[in-house]
Amino acid sequence: MSTETGPAVDAGPRGHRIVPGPKGLPFLGNMPQFGKSPLAFFERLRSHGDLVQWRFGPNSCVFIADPECIGELLTETERTFDQPALGIAFRTVMGNGVVVARGTEWRRKRSLVQPSVRPKQVRSYASTMAGSTVELADSWSGGERIDIKREMAALTQKIAVRTIFGVDTPADAEAMGRAMDVAQAEIGKEFAGIGALLPDWVPTPGRARIKKAAAVIDAEVGRVVARHRDGGDERPDLLSRLLTAVDETGAKLDDREIRDETVTLYIGGHETTSSTLVWAWYLLSRNPGARAALAEELDRVLGDREPGFDDYAQLTYTQAVVKETLRLYPTIWLVTGVAKEGARIGGLPIPEGTRVWSSQWATQRDERWFPEPEEFRPERWDAETGDEIAEYAWFPFGGGPRVCLGTRFAMVEAVLILAVLARRFELDVDPGTVNPVPTLTLQPDREVMATVRAR
Repeated sequence: MSTETGPAVDAGPRGHRIVPGPKGLPFLGNMPQFGKSPLAFFERLRSHGDLVQWRFGPNSCVFIADPECIGELLTETERTFDQPALGIAFRTVMGNGVVVARGTEWRRKRSLVQPSVRPKQVRSYASTMAGSTVELADSWSGGERIDIKREMAALTQKIAVRTIFGVDTPADAEAMGRAMDVAQAEIGKEFAGIGALLPDWVPTPGRARIKKAAAVIDAEVGRVVARHRDGGDERPDLLSRLLTAVDETGAKLDDREIRDETVTLYIGGHETTSSTLVWAWYLLSRNPGARAALAEELDRVLGDREPGFDDYAQLTYTQAVVKETLRLYPTIWLVTGVAKEGARIGGLPIPEGTRVWSSQWATQRDERWFPEPEEFRPERWDAETGDEIAEYAWFPFGGGPRVCLGTRFAMVEAVLILAVLARRFELDVDPGTVNPVPTLTLQPDREVMATVRAR
């Protein structure tokens, strides 16, 4: 027995209409299809239309694939769309940080966190990004075999702890890394499975694992925060800025809020950039023309020196490599919101309580917005000769008032890391397809082994 998602809605004032999606099951709706392969399911919804009805369990949903409508969702968040209630796995790890908070609380936290990642501050972190990468480059040698996932994770973790915590490594970096891996996997499983419908009080093996992982993360962050509080000296790292930040009433973040924002910054500065770099090396290895163009730019702009923040603006092709990687393998692969009273998309009313979804994966691989969408073509981002890309057809960092605060940090970090390493080496990734797995971020499904070739 199956159920339809509902009849099509008459076209709105701008020609949009909401059409029914794939058939679902009683109570579960389309959840089994979504859980089996979220990325493929979003592509299937896109094939039905730009606004598609479906059901996540008993919950009514609308999927949107048109950039204009995506822009409305992103820019209207906090006004006519609300942040959804996320699963217990996500909340256990992320707490109630700026990514999760709503309304007045969100605005307060954003005002406290944003100064730490403004362009002036990112400039001050650039030398740490490049210097840490030079240390890694000095340890590589031609002909060596490496696991790119492991190497990029270790590098971005080192940069994260140096820029966020102001120390060389946390007390137990390996334990924290393992805990983050567990957290990512469990968040992905809960999000796509029946766990998303279970009340918080229902115990499951996955929830036990996430609590254990969160305890490790909490303990490590707590130790570093305690060291900062005891030190008393003013430091230039992100954590020190959070500890001294005050809101308009003169109040500071409390210990739990410091923990939540620190974890948010850590994941943004470590997990997301690490994943992006793995996909970038994978794509460059399979596209020798793009790899040659990247090398040409690095030789021309940098010569024999290492890059710094002032080189970022000149490394336009390197930036394009990162942007094209994020198009094909967006680290954050979906955005979602809950309609408030009076919400509209594409000129059409969205009933209050409806959950509206969009996927970077589906829209950024749509041939209407990106010719030859499956092809890795950094040239499409050339300011003079590239494709004309519609606003919100590319949104790996979200958009609107809740755009990722770490966007500038992430872009500068990825570009400088690529510049340091690709100036010296090429990485020949082993043959075979690497498939994306949608966890908290979009992760490779296996080790990504490569041979290092000195240039």
